[in-house]
Amino acid sequence: MHVLVSRTGNPIPTWEAASPRSLAPHDVRVQVAAAGYTFFDSFVAADHATLGLPDLIGLGFDFSGTVVEVGPGVDAVTVGDRVAGLHADPTAPARAHAEQVVVPVDDLARVPDGLDLETAAAVPLNALAALQTLDLLRVTDGSLLVTGAAGGVGTWATVLAARAGWAVDALVTPGTEHLADSLGAKRVLTEVHGRGYDAVLDAAGLQEAALAPVVDGGQLVGVKPGWPVPPERDITVTSVTTRPAGQALADLLPLAADQTVPVRIAARRPMKDAAAAYAEAGAARGSAGRWILVP
Repeated sequence: MHVLVSRTGNPIPTWEAASPRSLAPHDVRVQVAAAGYTFFDSFVAADHATLGLPDLIGLGFDFSGTVVEVGPGVDAVTVGDRVAGLHADPTAPARAHAEQVVVPVDDLARVPDGLDLETAAAVPLNALAALQTLDLLRVTDGSLLVTGAAGGVGTWATVLAARAGWAVDALVTPGTEHLADSLGAKRVLTEVHGRGYDAVLDAAGLQEAALAPVVDGGQLVGVKPGWPVPPERDITVTSVTTRPAGQALADLLPLAADQTVPVRIAARRPMKDAAAAYAEAGAARGSAGRWILVP
């Protein structure tokens, strides 16, 4: 099989032949149909040292595909099942940007009928990040501002928070208001003045700037765990490190299938052309949708 890897000292990912990994108990091998690009893929490919990563690493987080082999003890999925999942170990030598990926069965969810595999590949990281970020909030309702609400994580966060009972305002870049109109937010904003929110979910990565709308003693939850925001005014500041969660993903994928949460695909590129695709995707606006790589 072939995998997309990054080597220390070379900022350009390479498509290389690799031996398939044997299956441990509870592992599943998936023939990858599509995998999502994230900015983190470009970042780590350019600089392993910052994150203390090995000299050789695989790339790619979320993926979809078809089960081709199951390990001992696996009965939740069978060969031929369409699945999606998240490979969250950045130290592994082969990950989602590959012809095949091996993950624990608990990290997978079946893809529902009516959801194509390319769209399914764009769901796991964004949806689980949004869900797990909301789980970090101390309370379960109140006033919530979601920044970057037209982007991938922000779209999911806005829908999930509104469904959970939050009074949500969606903050978007001017010109993208239409992308957030149907997400369940009470208001779609392009700027915010003053302090008035019990919590801010900073899907846009505004960092320190996202503290301004939070009331004293409120909460800021971010999506950049490696870049902490110094707290102020007794605001609790936390950030999410997204984890694989197959059961949660199984509950989220139907929301993409029935378009409760719109999933946008910006472009589709071959994995073997990842060097050019990473450059294109890294320069694109998040509101355009996910970039998808296919073997």
